[in-house]
Amino acid sequence: MSTDQPAGSGTPAGEMDSATTPDHAIAKGDRAAHEAGAADALLRADEVVAGYVPGVNILNGCDFYVNDGELVGIIGPNGAGKSTLLKAIFGLVKVHTGTVHLRGKDITGLKANQLVSQGVGFVPQTNNVFPSLTIEENLQMGVYQSPKKFKQSFEFVTGLFPALGDRRAQRAGSLSGGERQMVAMGRALMMEPSVLLLDEPSAGLSPALQDEVFVRTRQINRAGVSVIMVEQNARRCLQICDRGYVLDQGRNAYTASGKDLSNDPKVIELYLGTLAKA
Repeated sequence: MSTDQPAGSGTPAGEMDSATTPDHAIAKGDRAAHEAGAADALLRADEVVAGYVPGVNILNGCDFYVNDGELVGIIGPNGAGKSTLLKAIFGLVKVHTGTVHLRGKDITGLKANQLVSQGVGFVPQTNNVFPSLTIEENLQMGVYQSPKKFKQSFEFVTGLFPALGDRRAQRAGSLSGGERQMVAMGRALMMEPSVLLLDEPSAGLSPALQDEVFVRTRQINRAGVSVIMVEQNARRCLQICDRGYVLDQGRNAYTASGKDLSNDPKVIELYLGTLAKA
């Protein structure tokens, strides 16, 4: 991707340059650019309005897509709707209007177990392991719907995370935060998802463990799994993602390659500086 012009390219809403392509920052509400980019997407969300209680929407017409093999990051201020978007995709938050499609099939509002069987994995930010179970038992829970997959999936997951295989008999409750995150990711990978949703995977971890999570996330992506990652560590997220979205007040504020977003003066001024202090 050319970096001759920065994302600014990062055009605020209502000031979209007609020459801007989907590879560079676009204005929120720019349906034409979203439609062009999402035409062959693995997963796409269109004009999603969603919230936790009737009459109070957190997402207000949000568009999103991820292509096969992409790692896409979602950043933004607290309360912007980042985690809500993942939960809306995964059927944990009611979508009031708008649609979510996986490989062209409407999956809006499907239950989590149905989505897992169709190739969508989800790792929540908290309470994402069974602490009283061993690492191996946690991974077995990942193939609860298809137990015959365990052996093959276990080999795949422990190939990515060798320590999980070495310590398979250890109870998850005795692990560090970073190690628990590896178990949670591993369990979500056991059903061989085509797309993995990660909600703040580095939250609460030390800087060294945060870096390991980002390395592991990129490793999962390179193994053939598309990844959608919500992150408060915005700069680090943009360093590893292919494309990024900045959400603000439940809408798309900017989207571009991770590199373009991290270099865009307006994005830096409005979001990256604030998020770095958060």
